[in-house]
Amino acid sequence: MHVSTRNVKSLCRKQGLNLNQVLDETGVSRNAYYTIARKACVLPKSIVAIADRLGVSPLDILEDPGSPNQRATRLIGEVNKVKSHYPEVDEENVRHTLLLLREKPIDRLRRALTHAQKPDIH
Repeated sequence: MHVSTRNVKSLCRKQGLNLNQVLDETGVSRNAYYTIARKACVLPKSIVAIADRLGVSPLDILEDPGSPNQRATRLIGEVNKVKSHYPEVDEENVRHTLLLLREKPIDRLRRALTHAQKPDIH
C-alpha cells in the first residue's frame, strides 16, 4: 500500500482545506508526509512478509482501530474496568462520561452552549 498524494489533495479540496492545513492540524510535518508518500509501501516489511506467507493481503491481518466495532469494544472494556473497581456506579453514566472525555474540550463546550440556548420545553 502506498499514499496517493493526488487522492489526499483531492480529499482536502472536497473538504475546503489545503494540504498544509491538514498537516498542521494532524501534527504531521511536510517532510514526514512526503517521505511516506515517496515510499512504494508504507506497511512494514514484516507485515507484508507475514501476509505473503499466509497467502493473504496485508489488509487481512490489520485492524482499523478507528472502526465503529473496535471503538465500541474498547469502550465496553473501559466501562467494565471502571465498573469492576466501583461496582456501585451506573454503567450508562460511565459510558457517557468516557465518550465526552474523548471529545475535544472546545467541542464539548460548543455543544453545551448550544444546548443551553435551546428553550426547555416540557
